[in-house]
Amino acid sequence: MQIMSTIKSICVYCGSGPGTNPAFMEAARRFGRILAENRIILVYGGGSAGLMGACAEAVLDHGGFVTGIIPEFLTDREHMLMRAQKRIITRDLHERKQLMFEQADAFVALPGGVGTLEELVEQLTWAQLGRHRKPILIANIDHFWDPLCALLDHMEKLQFIRAGLHVNLLVAARIEDVLPKLLEAAAESSESDKEMKAAAIEQM
Repeated sequence: MQIMSTIKSICVYCGSGPGTNPAFMEAARRFGRILAENRIILVYGGGSAGLMGACAEAVLDHGGFVTGIIPEFLTDREHMLMRAQKRIITRDLHERKQLMFEQADAFVALPGGVGTLEELVEQLTWAQLGRHRKPILIANIDHFWDPLCALLDHMEKLQFIRAGLHVNLLVAARIEDVLPKLLEAAAESSESDKEMKAAAIEQM
């Protein structure tokens, strides 16, 4: 089922391995198909292994468009996906992350390791500090991200995440709920921007 979307591209962070739970690979493949069916570009880390490869291959298998961004030193280790329509090789991880940010309208974290966590937390930090308003969501497949959610709650209770620095992290337990939640958040952000601009004009 195709959804009319204001989001044209989504950056997906996820593991370069499959994990031990088959539900993770299934979710990656399912989300790739959803992106393709809704004509949303996948922006991802460029590899062909693990959840990364499963998601990208599913996008391509269902007629979608993939942008793979990978640093030169990982092209062999993560087996760069040559099927991707747009392949960008960067000098290092910093350039990779900046380009992924620039080319995406929203961010989704599927299960993954330290690299996935680091990329997710960086986007949360940038959003918390007001550097962007793009939606950020974790696909909490089979409760994978429960420990992170608990840690964020713990930080908030101890006031390391203080008032005015709220972490606006969306959570979806089902992969089918990811895109609707992102679209709703993007629409709310757009409406808020309009109201702020209207208020600014009135004050001029």
